[in-house]
Amino acid sequence: MATVHLLRPTLWRTCRVLANRTRLQILGLLFKEPGLTVSAVGERLDLALPVASQYLRALEARGLLRARRSGRWVHYQLPAANAGGPAALLVMALRQVFRQEAHPTEVLFKLATAFTHPRRIELFRTLQGQRPDFRQLKTATRLSAWALRRHLEKLKGRGFLDQQQGHYAAAHPESAVGRALARLAAE
Repeated sequence: MATVHLLRPTLWRTCRVLANRTRLQILGLLFKEPGLTVSAVGERLDLALPVASQYLRALEARGLLRARRSGRWVHYQLPAANAGGPAALLVMALRQVFRQEAHPTEVLFKLATAFTHPRRIELFRTLQGQRPDFRQLKTATRLSAWALRRHLEKLKGRGFLDQQQGHYAAAHPESAVGRALARLAAE
């Protein structure tokens, strides 16, 4: 899938952008009120203008927002559902979580932090279709035992890893964003 291959090298960077509660609040606000300017976002979320601008540009750089200039104003909104592009799968899933979850910011924050490190993406990819034990994973990933345990605990705590009888396997969360992240990380 071409979309996945375009996003994969930067998936951990996209997750780092999403692993910020204020940026997630900005996304939630723009789901409800598309087309807001930097100053409107800053005002509604009580953010300084430079902070609001920086956060909006970070989200735009990852393909999660679209900017439209109108004179000296820049209006932000989420890409259209059929816009395509590397982040389209993730944006569709974000829309679903914001519509269905009572506390979407916390749900999304927790899921995004699973893949904020490229080694966790590689570890998750290694687990696809396999059930290795710790020693086999250590050999396959060439991570120290300490680092491997830390990454395994993060993935397990975020719902992306199952562990049974000393063997590990990739899990696929129930939420739309969890499924989208798992799909992007695995391919």
